[in-house]
Amino acid sequence: MRLAFVASETSVAQQARRKLVERYGDVPAAEAEVIVALGGDGFMLRTLHAHRAIALPVYGMKLGRVGFLMNKHHLEELPDRIARAHAAELFPLEMEAVDSDGQTRQALAFNEVSLLRQTNQAAHVEVKLNGIVKLQNLVCDGILVSTPAGSTAYNLSAHGPILPLDANVLALTPISPFRPRRWRGAILPHRTLVSLRVLDPGKRPVSATADFLEVRNVRSVEVRQAREQGVRLLFDPEHNLEQRILDEQFAQD
Repeated sequence: MRLAFVASETSVAQQARRKLVERYGDVPAAEAEVIVALGGDGFMLRTLHAHRAIALPVYGMKLGRVGFLMNKHHLEELPDRIARAHAAELFPLEMEAVDSDGQTRQALAFNEVSLLRQTNQAAHVEVKLNGIVKLQNLVCDGILVSTPAGSTAYNLSAHGPILPLDANVLALTPISPFRPRRWRGAILPHRTLVSLRVLDPGKRPVSATADFLEVRNVRSVEVRQAREQGVRLLFDPEHNLEQRILDEQFAQD
């Protein structure tokens, strides 16, 4: 099995990579069958972005603080583990943001696209779904659109719903909403076009972030699912991603 090993910059991840390369060899990603990512969830997201164009499956091993998207780190029997792994296909969100200078930025997000206020003043945001205004003025600290894979991350911290991986839905979740007081978000069909317009960008500036790429001082943001740009993550069968998302709904800590 031709494996390409990539690792975060931490000493523990780099040391693990050296041992794995010594045991199993290493080839460039363009020549590999599988990419093995060593680190935490943040590094996994960067790996997915960096190697998305070559469309290889990615098998992660946890060597970071957070490892929801990773498998346990073991040196032994790696090819056998990969051969038995279950694949989970993730479809990213596509963000198109227009800033205060009229410049358009595009980015992909495998977890979420979030809008956040940049000052001490609450953001005022108009929310449209498929061109229809649903909220004329959401007063909040921010709002996010989450994929099922990202629903257990920032979305969950903002009291959004956990989404089953195969549900073909997205979560639209406000962050500390003030008005309307009773609105706590929505679950949307995955084909929904979400349009967010900042109502007072001069006085109440807002930033938009797709995973880890941030655009400051946005005026408007459109978010849709990019079904044509899916990636495959590999998980050990005894702890696959679908089961992890289900178990997270019963977490006690």
